[in-house]
Amino acid sequence: MSSLKEIGERQLIKNIKKVLRPATDVRGTDDDAAVLKADGDVVVCSDVVTFDRHMPKGMTYEQFGWTAAAVNFSDIAAMGARPAGLIISLAMPDDMDENDLYDIVSGIDQCAEFCNTRVIGGDTKPGPGVISCTALGRMEGYGPMMRSGANPGDVVAITGSLGGPAAGFLAVENGIDAEDAIFSLMTPVPLVNEGMELCRCGKVTSCIDLSDGLSTAANTICEQSRCGMEIVWEFLPVSPDVDDVSIATGKSEEDMVLNWGGEYELMFTFPKEEIETLQKTGLFFSIIGHITNDDGAYLLRDDNKRRLDYGSY
Repeated sequence: MSSLKEIGERQLIKNIKKVLRPATDVRGTDDDAAVLKADGDVVVCSDVVTFDRHMPKGMTYEQFGWTAAAVNFSDIAAMGARPAGLIISLAMPDDMDENDLYDIVSGIDQCAEFCNTRVIGGDTKPGPGVISCTALGRMEGYGPMMRSGANPGDVVAITGSLGGPAAGFLAVENGIDAEDAIFSLMTPVPLVNEGMELCRCGKVTSCIDLSDGLSTAANTICEQSRCGMEIVWEFLPVSPDVDDVSIATGKSEEDMVLNWGGEYELMFTFPKEEIETLQKTGLFFSIIGHITNDDGAYLLRDDNKRRLDYGSY
């Protein structure tokens, strides 16, 4: 197969369109801009992934493409919007095999399909291995879940479990068999349906995804909502592989659970009297703490209380 330099940008774009599912509900996809119909509020977010930082050992190009889309759809999910389209810009090395690029695009498209939407435009340029995506979402008449609405007395909850991607990264680096953790690292799942369910129940006061880690998310909620938060270590749902990987590598279990990025669960708050309403959504979630009048996020463990710093991700 040809390299990207040999094939040229115009032919490359034509070939990419053959990889992507056609966006039949969007006009202008053959132009430099697309026309998207929207009723009410539109949510827009943008994020960048790079070979250097976001492609761990063993990750395929397809998984890298999926991840590039997932990081954006996760931000859409945290607001409770329905994904409405994805714009992709790729800056890839000239000597890259064209099939590798098509694998990246296929991974992006598979994630978009998982989120019930499509790629509606983008661009390609020579570069060091960078993907910048812009995701769009529709609120469909519902108010977005923000990071600034938590109130003292609210319950703090999260979907899913914690520490899997950190355990997966360490497992790959150290040759440890931890299939589920490695999968969570390589193929992060944006919780768009869960986000919409939380939004539509009307009781969530704040929400954020955990892509930068639990401690960073907790501090962000506190900063934006001007409140404090107490998280109880014993309440945290820890991924099954974390303990084994911690023992095998000597790495701190607490660090993996609190400070690593790559988590795509949702952290959200709601009034404690609304617990039954949240349970009726059918979503699996764990209560991990509560909102206080304090000035930051704290961890309660073994009868000790200590301040949580922003994570290292």
